[in-house]
Amino acid sequence: MRSLSKRRRRVVLLGAAAALLFVAFTQWRAAITRGRSVPDEPFRIAGNLYYVGHTGVTAFLLTGPDGHVLIDGGYPENAPLIIESISKLGFDIADVKVLLNSHAHSDHAGGLQALQEASGAELWVSEGDAEVMTAGRHGGDPALGPMRILRFLGLGRFPAPRVDHEFEDGATIRLGPLALTAHVTAGHTRGCTSWSFPVRDDDRDLLAVSICSLTLFPFVSLVEPESYPGIRSDFERSFRTLRSLPADIFLASHSNWFSMVRKRGERATAENPAQPFIDRDGYLLHIDRAEERFREVLADQQQQR
Repeated sequence: MRSLSKRRRRVVLLGAAAALLFVAFTQWRAAITRGRSVPDEPFRIAGNLYYVGHTGVTAFLLTGPDGHVLIDGGYPENAPLIIESISKLGFDIADVKVLLNSHAHSDHAGGLQALQEASGAELWVSEGDAEVMTAGRHGGDPALGPMRILRFLGLGRFPAPRVDHEFEDGATIRLGPLALTAHVTAGHTRGCTSWSFPVRDDDRDLLAVSICSLTLFPFVSLVEPESYPGIRSDFERSFRTLRSLPADIFLASHSNWFSMVRKRGERATAENPAQPFIDRDGYLLHIDRAEERFREVLADQQQQR
């Protein structure tokens, strides 16, 4: 009887600890979501490329005579704000014909369903992220490693959009004269996609590159057993791929990675407002820092084997 009582107390204590952990995590997550859902004033980056995202979480609009392309949809609650930002720039959400995504996590894919319904646009998703996107639940993403517990806690869910097209690495999505090339830079997710596309700014032809993510989640395993088979080689290939791109305009799925606030402030005094965003050095530095962190984590995990 005494051992049974101890066992019950242990179960109760573990249950209470799990509940406290769940509450703490949800509050922390909610605080991050609120901080990344503050509307930013939309603005033109260069030529026909505009920023329509929010503090922390980006969204980009590329306009053309046959319709527009929108990259990323933010959190679910960001969709109305993105629509409003597009309107403030003098464009109509109904003219967005193509929706693209960096990766199938709730802070970048959460608003896609609502944006798809408002625009009637077709959504293109990488083969590696299509299953997670269709499920509307990134808690099942194998790249999360042990953080896949999010799935069982009911977190990481988002309204699942309709996936109209799946694409492979190197695919080019065209809409009239607009052409965006998909570079699957996997690791953060299996289908994490960085986008490159030409932008004509005055008399200059510039290549914009929006980096998906090179972030490692906590507890992700880069050694056997890997969080998913090939995650280490995926990251290494992603570093090589991104370095090989002749990027002029540096963009990313989170604004702090390319110092957007500082660069937007510099536009006011720049001879050409696009000039602060032409930042190949910053682009390469971001990749270097991400790979340095990757190498540190890999070395630590190899030593612990």
